[in-house]
Amino acid sequence: MSTQTPAASGNVRARTRPSPRRRRLYASIVQYAVLVAVLVALALALDWESLGENVFNVEAAKLLLPSLPRAFANTLIYTVAAFAVGLVLGTTLALMRLSSVTLYRGIATVYVEFFRGIPALLFVLTVAYALPFALGFSIGSTTLKVAIALGMVSAAYIAETLRAGLQAVPKGQVEAARSLGMSHTRTMVTVVVPQAFRIVLPPMTNEVILLTKDTSLVYAMGLMVEEYELTKIGQNMLSNPAGGGLTALFVVGACYLVITIPLGIFARRLEAKGARSRS
Repeated sequence: MSTQTPAASGNVRARTRPSPRRRRLYASIVQYAVLVAVLVALALALDWESLGENVFNVEAAKLLLPSLPRAFANTLIYTVAAFAVGLVLGTTLALMRLSSVTLYRGIATVYVEFFRGIPALLFVLTVAYALPFALGFSIGSTTLKVAIALGMVSAAYIAETLRAGLQAVPKGQVEAARSLGMSHTRTMVTVVVPQAFRIVLPPMTNEVILLTKDTSLVYAMGLMVEEYELTKIGQNMLSNPAGGGLTALFVVGACYLVITIPLGIFARRLEAKGARSRS
């Protein structure tokens, strides 16, 4: 007959059961083992000879290198120009959305809903081919056309981001400014808008990343060789017999990452800094 008491039996079971820390360790080991198994299976399934010839072809990448610096610079120029237009127009639309004038709010709402609802490529084609017929003259500068096309589309998203930032500014700031005798306009310009920009800086950085990728739509405008951006030179290389298959797209994609990854890191740091300042 066992003389072990219930309390002693419970202590034995408690000692044999793994601790929470050890269970987490076991779970991590299993997850890493599954991940390694998947990677090994993928590595065995891939045709490395075909990948080396059609995706990581060094000779084909060398053919692309001379045209990369100009295309890289053009991509940055188009992004900055479009963001400048989008920021100015988006700020105006955000203020109109919060205006006490019903007509202003209606115009801004219609604009935002329209440009958020149509594909960006459609408006790029409109600016490139339909706008000259409507205006009676063509826009000679490709950078200006890109700035108008992508900037007007981006303005709709920037306006909504800024509107949220403006509404996030504490009302006490506005009341304090008005109590000091500031007009409504001066309060908005010197108190509300600067604080709103600090609030929305991280999502605004994400908008720059989106604009950088949207410059790939510029090819539809019909560019001169010196106006090519990254996607266009990658697209042209696909038709080259010595293009190495998809190598050009791989190289171009890496160039986009050179731009977007630092911006993403910058945005995350801004978010972390903002979270620390609010805590």
